[in-house]
Amino acid sequence: MIDFVLLIGRVLLIALLYLFLYATLHTGIGHVREQHRGKYADAVWSIDVEKGSKLLRGLHVDILGPVVVGRSPSSDVVVDEPFVSATHARFTLQGLALVLEDLGSTNGTTVNSHIIDQPITLREGDEVQIGDTIMRVSRR
Repeated sequence: MIDFVLLIGRVLLIALLYLFLYATLHTGIGHVREQHRGKYADAVWSIDVEKGSKLLRGLHVDILGPVVVGRSPSSDVVVDEPFVSATHARFTLQGLALVLEDLGSTNGTTVNSHIIDQPITLREGDEVQIGDTIMRVSRR
């Protein structure tokens, strides 16, 4: 009799475990779908190079994660100019906001002709200058 009770207990435990895993995965998948279709769908930020070297002019970059701009070949956007540091600045998404941070560059980073000394939240249409390269921030 005790063996039968233990067997039923094991079957119930396994059933509850599978039910828990199903509920957890179902909830997680729902959150991912909501991010792609819901409130984050409006927040696709991008930068467009308006002025700079011929190789960079017209470059369009969607910001889907951190984007580092600098002279180093390992940077996401390589600006090969003498006044640009190896890792000059970083664009980062923070929720719905796009934040620009100067990474301790020698010659600084400007937003709308103002040198920044701390991370700044960007707005659509802002003009970012790194060296002689000018980028426009947009949202679609």
